[in-house]
Amino acid sequence: MAKWGEGDPRWIVEERPDATNVNNWHWTEKNACQWSKDKLNALLVGLILENDVAKCEISKIESCEGEAVANNRKGKLIFFYEWDLTLSWKGQLSGTAKEIEGTINIPNLSEENSVAEIEINISLKEPSNEATIVKDFLYHQGRSKIRDQLEKYIKDLKEEFSKGMILPKKDIDNSSKPKVLSKESLKNVHNSENGAKNNNSKSKIDTTTVVMDVVFQCSGEDFYNALTTPELVSAFTQQSVTFQATKGGKFQLFDGNITGEFIELCPGKKIVQNWRIKQWPDWLYSTVTVTINQQEDHSKVKVTLVGVPKSDEAITRQNWERYYFTPIKRTFGYGMLL
Repeated sequence: MAKWGEGDPRWIVEERPDATNVNNWHWTEKNACQWSKDKLNALLVGLILENDVAKCEISKIESCEGEAVANNRKGKLIFFYEWDLTLSWKGQLSGTAKEIEGTINIPNLSEENSVAEIEINISLKEPSNEATIVKDFLYHQGRSKIRDQLEKYIKDLKEEFSKGMILPKKDIDNSSKPKVLSKESLKNVHNSENGAKNNNSKSKIDTTTVVMDVVFQCSGEDFYNALTTPELVSAFTQQSVTFQATKGGKFQLFDGNITGEFIELCPGKKIVQNWRIKQWPDWLYSTVTVTINQQEDHSKVKVTLVGVPKSDEAITRQNWERYYFTPIKRTFGYGMLL
């Protein structure tokens, strides 16, 4: 048996007034959900976005879904946050009194994305020529200011909210900042604790097949065109796209979060593509088959994704509905029966 004060330093008791989490060794977690909602509300609601063309203001947060936590592991801070925000905005063209309203959706505010990769989607309550001008202003100039506020949230989460999570040790200057564990270091920590030699090994990812059936009030040719014509894809994604709808052609959507390659194109009937999201390992692609079956007054569409990580099955279904099916119906009027 080791003498008092010797052996594994995890079990050496320091002279601490609170006798809590000696040497900061044990995992501690602090819920940041309510703090995050209050902080995002303070940073975003009332934000003014203006130039010589238009002036807009974010009036409220319609929904804020997700979670955030801060963890202390061996004296290092690890942050997890994932938010899906919907904001209401109102504005007007300079020199006019007509008020224009709409929403801003931010679906991927998380530690997996840099500030530049955060999606900010702008929509209108009632489309018009004036409203389109204001929307374009928000898209091209307002998004950068919104990202600045989101960057402040992330900074405050890591610096303001985490104060006090690293407990001071005896005879150590408490003024030094706690070390924040980087994403790469976090991966190494998990690999070490799990005994994993290669976190991206193909054999360690369990995949499944996702099948979705959707009805669209349009012809098969119209739906096929919506997924293969760059201008139409840009319309329902509300973003510029990189797109080449030919066999072997590459595509890139949603600011590079979705990439892939066309394998087979049968106009009006079938589309096959290799498809992946940015967060997957570089080697991992899902084979997506879109089968279009035109009926008398509508089209039945079956989307089959082979090779989706089981852990992403639910979110994959949700995101195809959110970013493909619903926007296509709404943008082109292909049946609002959601």
